[in-house]
Amino acid sequence: MVDFQSVLNGIGITATKATDRGRIASYIPELEKIDLQKFGIHLINIKQHSFSSGDSDERFSIQSISKVFTLSMALGLIGEKLWERVDVEPSGDPFNHLSLLEMENGIPRNPLINPGAIVVADILVSILDNPKDDFLAFIRNLADDDSINYDEEVAQSEKMTGYRNYAAANLLKSYKNLTNDVDSVLDFYFHQCSISMSCAQLANAFYMFINNGNCRRNNTQLSKGQVKRINALMLTCGFYDEAGEFAFEVGLPGKSGVGGGIVALLPNEFCVATWSPGLNEKGNSKLGMLALERLTTQTELSIF
Repeated sequence: MVDFQSVLNGIGITATKATDRGRIASYIPELEKIDLQKFGIHLINIKQHSFSSGDSDERFSIQSISKVFTLSMALGLIGEKLWERVDVEPSGDPFNHLSLLEMENGIPRNPLINPGAIVVADILVSILDNPKDDFLAFIRNLADDDSINYDEEVAQSEKMTGYRNYAAANLLKSYKNLTNDVDSVLDFYFHQCSISMSCAQLANAFYMFINNGNCRRNNTQLSKGQVKRINALMLTCGFYDEAGEFAFEVGLPGKSGVGGGIVALLPNEFCVATWSPGLNEKGNSKLGMLALERLTTQTELSIF
């Protein structure tokens, strides 16, 4: 039996000694305020036993990790129809590039890049009576934690500086792949990215992806087939143009965010979340990537 706590303790010690911690995302002003020295990691296994090290209970902006939640919610609501509006192929490009979108007639390459997530946001805005409230309730239910909330300052910071997202939304609109008005969709999108969660809360919320679609409250959120699809997308598309590197080094499905968070999982075994706000050149947490490589190497637990 793996001694997860001992492994996480060692990872935490290594993280505190790191000198090259990457750079904080500066294009969202609110994120620049975060302490570069922060590092946390939290793991929950299939039996719901938890293990942690460092700043695992400190909340941060989950950013693009939220795309997995919106995808899950939309897929649960409309099923396979979702794939008529967004594809499932790796992009090979940074998360905010627009060139592929025009080349492929307004169909985003996958739902985990910004244009794809904006289409998913549009689907939810069309279906839900109170999109922001309903989405927040969905995440709280997954994590079994009613204290999770939006960070309004981050949402407003993104709204004031999200020029590429406005460009992507308008381009989608020109190809008739956006049903609602741009401002309404992006207001929801900026808020979903501003959700504030800790490593512990994230790992808990992702528990359903290791438990065949059943969340910690033992409610069925997705079918086994839907969980399989989303886990596959996280493996191939969860790290943008560094997805291959993550699969090579870590060997787990996962999702990153420019707030410095990463979630990764091994079905039927464990889910782990890390946070370190310094990013590498591809926009993924530098220490988070290293921590997860060390975790799977030391435990010899991966999908490969």
